[in-house]
Amino acid sequence: MTDGTQETTRRWKGMTIPAAGTYVLDAAHKRVGFTAHHMMVSQVRGEFSAAAATIRVGEDPLDSQVTATIRTGTLTTQNEDRDTHLRSSDFLDVDRWPTIEFRSRRVERRVADDAIAQWARLRNHLPERSRVATELVERTVGVGGRFTVVGDLTICGVAREVALDMHFGGARTDPYGRDIFGFSATTDFNREDFGLSWNVALEAGGWLVGKRVKVEIAGEAVREV
Repeated sequence: MTDGTQETTRRWKGMTIPAAGTYVLDAAHKRVGFTAHHMMVSQVRGEFSAAAATIRVGEDPLDSQVTATIRTGTLTTQNEDRDTHLRSSDFLDVDRWPTIEFRSRRVERRVADDAIAQWARLRNHLPERSRVATELVERTVGVGGRFTVVGDLTICGVAREVALDMHFGGARTDPYGRDIFGFSATTDFNREDFGLSWNVALEAGGWLVGKRVKVEIAGEAVREV
């Protein structure tokens, strides 16, 4: 909560973003889910019910940092037998590795936003018209900024670099006077890169469990008091 004089939001690249500071993931407004293929024909969805994250928003937003911890034992796919197997040493080995960790290295603004501006520049050759077109695009983008968050994901003691496609959802003060911002992010990776290689070959070809896993994260971050 702010004291009434502290800056809560600011403008950057046509977006309203949170003021610099430390924010934590709101446990009541978060989802950490994943998707993997089964039998080469369908998807299995699951999630982890316990996760924590700290986001340090920089004076320059691209200097921001993220650290996150997921409790592997809270995995659920709404099927007890499958969940027991996924928690076993064949997969996450939750007794030995109780957490999945993420530590960001850098934040990059997605060029997708700039591509629209580039298109506008091609349609507006005069410098002044180009500037106006760019400003118009930035206003149009509004709160829907996209970023890439690159960092180290550690699963079962193995760290690999991954890139999260992050969508910034906006910043404001909630009805309880807390400074918050929303976001969602996705990434996908080959689970075998983390040593999760258990599988069964199918007679018709392919594998029982897909090798690629898609992670889907959504939530709100609250400024620390």
